[in-house]
Amino acid sequence: MVYKLLAVNVDGTLLQSNGRLNKVTKEAIQYVHEKGVHVALVTSRNYLSTKKVAKALKINPMMVAMQGAFVGTTIQKPLFFASFQEALTLELVTLLEKMNCHIRLIHEDYLLGNRVNLPENLISKSVMYENEQNIYTHKFVDSLCEYIEENPSTPSKIDLIFQSEKEKNDALLVLQNMFPEVRITELNECKLTIVPNGVSKWKGVLYLADHYNVKKSEIVSIGDGLDDLEMIAGSGLGVAMGNAAPEVKNAADWITRCNNDNGVAYMLKEFFRKQQPIEFLIKMNVLKD
Repeated sequence: MVYKLLAVNVDGTLLQSNGRLNKVTKEAIQYVHEKGVHVALVTSRNYLSTKKVAKALKINPMMVAMQGAFVGTTIQKPLFFASFQEALTLELVTLLEKMNCHIRLIHEDYLLGNRVNLPENLISKSVMYENEQNIYTHKFVDSLCEYIEENPSTPSKIDLIFQSEKEKNDALLVLQNMFPEVRITELNECKLTIVPNGVSKWKGVLYLADHYNVKKSEIVSIGDGLDDLEMIAGSGLGVAMGNAAPEVKNAADWITRCNNDNGVAYMLKEFFRKQQPIEFLIKMNVLKD
């Protein structure tokens, strides 16, 4: 099998736990790119935060950002973009503000959230990316409902953080029953993310694959989180990081080293050294252009 598309999750996979991109990982991505394989960064981050990581790779990879709600390389002309309608956003926020949770409405170039009195250790979990406030605008208000009634909002993703797993689970049940038009993913014991129905990391990867005329069987996906499970299970080759959740490892075809031990670099160099460059395979009539 010849693989034509590499989909790599960002946090916990491509990046180390300190948020840095190791040189050997960067070189491995470039190595695969030079073989003619399309590379995509797949993440829950928004566009601007993902672009910062993409820029560090210096190969202009495609981006499947905001849990799959954004696919492309430019904010002006994405290949695919999805967001909540104003009315649905207000309905969701009206319900969510009755719960004891931190709400973040994620747009492609800014973040809008509510001020809540949650423990500091929980709030720190909602700040997922180092120095993210230097990348795009953050605005926090006392009442999101009042604010978006006057300033309508159409976010692509809504992140929620709760004080306990029980509160998160209770909210999950209520949201699933009341809003069948949204997709809800559990990210950890206290965090949920909500996107429009039909949006997911895997759907974003498939949209990109269709754009490049790549089959599912020709995709390699690497990830560590529960929101990577679908794409790892659906790809031709699904790879779980050594630090991945048990469910993700069970769905994978290959388990590599952890992100702090350069697991992406190890897997790519071990696997793709056996694959000839796509251009060479086309010239030899092994592949069709």
